[in-house]
Amino acid sequence: MHRSFLIFAAAFMALMAGALFYAARLPVEQAAPPQPVAQPGEIVEFPSFTLAGLDGEPRAFSEFDGRHRLLNFWATWCAPCRREIPLLNEFHAEQGEDGILVIGIAVDFADAVTQFAGEFGIAYPVLVGEQDAIEVAEQSGITFNAMPFTMIVGRDGRLLGAYLGELHRKHLADIATILGRLDRDEISVESAKGALRRL
Repeated sequence: MHRSFLIFAAAFMALMAGALFYAARLPVEQAAPPQPVAQPGEIVEFPSFTLAGLDGEPRAFSEFDGRHRLLNFWATWCAPCRREIPLLNEFHAEQGEDGILVIGIAVDFADAVTQFAGEFGIAYPVLVGEQDAIEVAEQSGITFNAMPFTMIVGRDGRLLGAYLGELHRKHLADIATILGRLDRDEISVESAKGALRRL
């Protein structure tokens, strides 16, 4: 009886060791395909907020009024977020003074974000908020549990759409096209929202 128990225990341990070895070989992070976040219902005005800039000084969202804005929620430890940053830098530069403004909202610690922003040469405004940054999104009625996450706010301060997942060049080109058509009165705000939901 004792011998059979030892054989069973040894077999069980070998099985567990094999399972752990296999699990350790699995990738730590598996990228899920980006999913658009639907914004059904009425158009809402994006809530005002204030978060610290990279210099630690408070910056109000109202500073950026009058332009279309992409609020990109990210963190230094998020691999898809890191991949987006060079693309967002390029897009921000292409848009110029009057185009779509990219604003990075870091859900992270200030020291890590400041160091990262310097190393990566982030050229657009970056705000830091940890838990406060998450609350900025949730004040608008949207709950998200993954990053990157991007919200699109119109010139008039209304929330036009949101996108969960990594942005690519085509997404940014489509956003610019939709917002350009909105500016030229070629489409209504509701049509713009519908088009942004289909990104």
